Amino acid sequence: MQVVITAVGPDNSGLADPIIHYVTGQGANIAEIQMYDHDAEALFAMLLRIELPNDELGLLRKAMQEIGRLKDLSVRVWSPEERADRPRIAICTTYRTEPVLALLRSIRDGQLNAEPAVMIGNRNACRGIAEQFGVEWHSIGDSQGNPDDERMVELIDEYEVDYVVLARYMRVLPAATCWGFAGGRIINLHHGLLPSFPGLRPYHEAYASRMLTYGATCHFIVPDLDAGNQIIQQATFTAPPGMKLDEIMRIGQADNEPRCLVEGVRRVVDREVQLHFHRVVATS
Repeated sequence: MQVVITAVGPDNSGLADPIIHYVTGQGANIAEIQMYDHDAEALFAMLLRIELPNDELGLLRKAMQEIGRLKDLSVRVWSPEERADRPRIAICTTYRTEPVLALLRSIRDGQLNAEPAVMIGNRNACRGIAEQFGVEWHSIGDSQGNPDDERMVELIDEYEVDYVVLARYMRVLPAATCWGFAGGRIINLHHGLLPSFPGLRPYHEAYASRMLTYGATCHFIVPDLDAGNQIIQQATFTAPPGMKLDEIMRIGQADNEPRCLVEGVRRVVDREVQLHFHRVVATS
């Protein structure tokens, strides 16, 4: 089975060695290895993707937990094959209700094979939707919407989440969170076409450039904001010349963005695509 190991913690020497030595000593095949040293944050991060017999996953978890304790690392061992038929997702939101509604309706109607384990918000705009669909809700934002990033990580672990879906969650995740769930576990909906229109105001920028085609992008998260090589799905629509920006945004937010997110998440949970060395590749 395919297994992803991530390790994150304070930078130091000799952090990767015990992890690599253990998995190679167990005869695992290493398919991908990446290491990161974020000097500004004094952060060490590592990702290891391996192939391992199914019956060794439990032993691997125990060994990695002990290595994490000894080296002061947060180590996670995850396999997309454990709950392949119905992976557990966390849906993170800020203000927009349309994307999360589309996700939950698709799950309810059997179009999306996933279990909505928890909804997390830095604002309470989507709390009623969680209650409507019977999904556990947790608020992690203060009165200004500033999120408690450590609490988010705790919730993802507590609910045994396979994939984190940022459904127009309008906060940048810190590097430690990105690498803690690296390997294609964080899916983001960006309300513009990447790589042409990154940032917070893609509709406005496209409109100022006199574009007639607008779109949304579903992509895997890496620490570089809205990086271009991790695209899972894009959806577009054409605006006739002279259409006002407000109407363009209404069409995009009400229909195009939700449609893009649902299809992107479907491709991931159905394991049609995966992230490999920061690029999206087909699994077959």
